[in-house]
Amino acid sequence: MKIISEVFLFNDVLSVMFEGGTGLKFEDDAGYCCERRYMSNDGDDLSEYVGARYVGYEVKDAPFIEDEYDLHEVQFLEIKTSKGSITLSMHNEHNGYYGGFSATGYFLTLYL
Repeated sequence: MKIISEVFLFNDVLSVMFEGGTGLKFEDDAGYCCERRYMSNDGDDLSEYVGARYVGYEVKDAPFIEDEYDLHEVQFLEIKTSKGSITLSMHNEHNGYYGGFSATGYFLTLYL
């Protein structure tokens, strides 16, 4: 059982640290010249999840937004815990040539 000791979003990387010094890092290191990728948190206080048991995660698609010049795609990263879920939005704004998401584009790294 992994107990969350710290969780934070910094420079578009979500870090979930566990008691004992291990943790997970979620980041999108894909990116091309004509797109802008970033992660956002809709104001959730991530410190509320300290002490929770980590259950898992899921990536969910959202409808994309199209305007005259660009596409804005969004996926949701849902971190499931015993205290509820942390949901972050992963964004990709692009010109239509590059773009898209892949769950494997968001790298999950186990800290040892």
